Amino acid sequence: MRWNDEKVDRMIGTLLRTGVIFAAAVVLAAGIWFLIQFGSVIPNYRAFRGEPAGLRTVGGILLGALGGQSRSLIQLGLLVLIATPIVRVGFSVLAFAVQRDRMYVTITLIVLVVLLGSLTGVVHTH
Repeated sequence: MRWNDEKVDRMIGTLLRTGVIFAAAVVLAAGIWFLIQFGSVIPNYRAFRGEPAGLRTVGGILLGALGGQSRSLIQLGLLVLIATPIVRVGFSVLAFAVQRDRMYVTITLIVLVVLLGSLTGVVHTH
């Protein structure tokens, strides 16, 4: 199988488009589910309450989403949106490896490590 630049560009475009559309669909569906559940509740703006602990970790979000919790499903859609460009960079590493372009594999791997490190808090970019 031969991967030329045009084919890789099309594949990356499809990957990004699919990720964004899927994330938007999840957020939209979960937002509608949230409104069905809590749309008539009047919020109390006098006291600030942050997100529950279960919505602050990937594991908590996944558990809540599996349980059908609307807030967790919204967060899951946002995680998919965040993951989409990271998956794109990972795919680029694969594409450059298939094309046997060692220099771009190395550069893209560095970008991927910095992205993942920044996301996990291991690398500070400020």
